[in-house]
Amino acid sequence: MPPVSPLAPAGFPDLPVIAGVRFATAQAGVRYKGRTDVMLAELAEGTSIAGVYTRSGTRSAAVLDCQSKTGGPNDGRAAILVNSGNANAFTGRNGQASVDAICAAVAERLSIEPTRVFTSSTGVIGEPLSHDRIIAKIDELAGALSETGAEAAARAIMTTDTFAKGAFAELEVGGQTVRISGFAKGSGMIAPDMATMLVYIFTDAIVAQPTLQGLVSDLTNTTFNCITVDSDTSTSDTLICAATGASGVDASNDDGFAAALGQVMRDLAHQVVRDGEGATKFVEVQVTGARSDQDAHKAAMAIANSPLVKTAIAGEDPNWGRIVMAVGKSGAEADRDQLAIRFGDILVATEGWVAPGYREEDGAAYMKLQDLVLSIDLGIAEGTATVWTCDLTHGYIEINADYRS
Repeated sequence: MPPVSPLAPAGFPDLPVIAGVRFATAQAGVRYKGRTDVMLAELAEGTSIAGVYTRSGTRSAAVLDCQSKTGGPNDGRAAILVNSGNANAFTGRNGQASVDAICAAVAERLSIEPTRVFTSSTGVIGEPLSHDRIIAKIDELAGALSETGAEAAARAIMTTDTFAKGAFAELEVGGQTVRISGFAKGSGMIAPDMATMLVYIFTDAIVAQPTLQGLVSDLTNTTFNCITVDSDTSTSDTLICAATGASGVDASNDDGFAAALGQVMRDLAHQVVRDGEGATKFVEVQVTGARSDQDAHKAAMAIANSPLVKTAIAGEDPNWGRIVMAVGKSGAEADRDQLAIRFGDILVATEGWVAPGYREEDGAAYMKLQDLVLSIDLGIAEGTATVWTCDLTHGYIEINADYRS
């Protein structure tokens, strides 16, 4: 196993049980030996399911299948099956055949409709999925389902991740407790639309499917679509949110529920960046003063994705000129003489020039911190955006140069 990221949280959180969800894991040997690599989640009857998926032009068979099923009726129970080690992407007709075979086997074993089985695959692209190995484990998975298996499920879906990622929230709705819990995987091939990332979030609230879909789609735009590790969009990105309704509490129109769901999604998104391949710095990029929020997002992502900016951060070099470069190439409206840059609370540049009183040694000292905030004001209008990224180190090259070896 690779060493755990220096940016990792202290440990996996103690996720609350979500009534109406049970988990199981198994070792199918899809690619990895001696570790779990398949996760099954069983969802109670009537569970609403929303999903957001990669917009890659080379989406995997599993993504296309999930897209076709999302928004369907909530009749009966549902299931999610995920394998790691093989993305089942760019595998021609074999890809859909594997998805169909897995869905049919899960549906038969759990006595549910195949249209209520959602699958995801993550790992190497371009190799046929040995779905027979997964199907051979379905009896074992079904027999081991447990309400307390979320952490094991989070570990089973990891690829180059160095730690399992989980988050939760609890809130009161109408005087009753509602719980939200989720886990994610992702470390490299992370960029918007959405970011090789898989995310599964569960709540015991009652939320109508169209409402849940709207919430998830909107919140993705300010969480998972605002992170980047390397600017590469995966073929397999999937976020599924399931509302079992088992609490009996209707949160469809509750602002507190929307805020709590956003909190869980943001936490998981940040953890993905903190596990960026080879990362040693967590970087928040704030852009203000843009012509529009869209322009601010363009500028922020240009900074966050710039190899020159990211390698300077890795080397703890306060090279603010690279930020100016990234803003200029972003396509966002910019005026050199209105631009201001801050490293944390340190004013580095203003009105198109280095700030009076800025000292290089102050910038260099700030860059030694593990968590950094880069603030850029374009000085044009009121548009704002915040995105999150990490540095680019030699570790990233080592991981990806040897990925299939």
